[in-house]
Amino acid sequence: MAYEGILLGMGNPLLDISAVVDEEFLKKYDIKLNNAILAEEKHLPMYEEMAAKPNVEYIAGGATQNSIKVAQWMLQIPGATGYMGCIGKDKFGEEMKKNSKAAGVNVHYLEDESTPTGTCAVCVVGGERSLIANLSAANCYKSDHLKKPENWALVEKAKYFYIAGFFLTVSPDSIQLVAEHAAAKNKVFAMNLSAPFICEFFKDVQEKALPYVDFVFGNETEARTFSKVHGWETDDIAEIALKISQWPKASGTHKRITVITQGADPVVVAEDGKVKQFPVIPLPKEKLVDTNGAGDAFVGGFLSQLVQENPIEDCVKAGCYASNVIIQRSGCTYPEKPEFK
Repeated sequence: MAYEGILLGMGNPLLDISAVVDEEFLKKYDIKLNNAILAEEKHLPMYEEMAAKPNVEYIAGGATQNSIKVAQWMLQIPGATGYMGCIGKDKFGEEMKKNSKAAGVNVHYLEDESTPTGTCAVCVVGGERSLIANLSAANCYKSDHLKKPENWALVEKAKYFYIAGFFLTVSPDSIQLVAEHAAAKNKVFAMNLSAPFICEFFKDVQEKALPYVDFVFGNETEARTFSKVHGWETDDIAEIALKISQWPKASGTHKRITVITQGADPVVVAEDGKVKQFPVIPLPKEKLVDTNGAGDAFVGGFLSQLVQENPIEDCVKAGCYASNVIIQRSGCTYPEKPEFK
């Protein structure tokens, strides 16, 4: 099977500014742990403050880009993955290009002349993280870039697509173009619930994309928010996963499979009206460095097996392996080679 360009991602490329902070810092900027939000005016000074910290790290991130990089790392096949999104023409943008190319991902960025590259503050307290994204250039992606022949060629070539829900806030028309292409050509389209605020405030665009989605990923908080927003009146993850998997589909080629992670608790997979649970790899608390990128890594590991047409349980195992590796390191980073069997 030819793997070149088999998996394509689209999303918000962000440079993670990651630092260990304290409770006081969280209070000062009104930040909740284990959350992901878009930056408001009140958050803007914190980027400078974090950049001045002695322990600060810069890591090329953004949810979809993380997942694609992890899939690429797990596959160890140069050029198996591609990625599109918008960066600024600046030093952070250059950093991003260098980082992604080194990871072996075929990136086609739209470069915005007038807007700086997006950043994401990763505030780490006791291994738990909170994300505050200042989208900047990432917010400027336009479907015109996607339609350019050299970029659309990546879409034509790919057999699997992955887009995090965060991109719904930026370019829903790009998502729709790719989703409709996937449905027409019997390809596989995957999305992520991504954050409670996406389920709450971008409900309409999320619902418009959902019929095209063959794999829905999310964590327990996002799943419960989705349930609440749709008036399902249940907090039961298995039940919610099942309901999402039974949402009407635009194309009958692939059934929808819902995959919900729950931190240290088992992964819930709903397909064919049935729910299975898969244990994660246990990790002693003292080995946990930071949970930033854990969910993205899970998706990347999962997709690395999916594109090889391996059974769902192997996909889940690979997802659990990848997230286990990533939470023992700072940011969404990994060793040179995976040891997944």
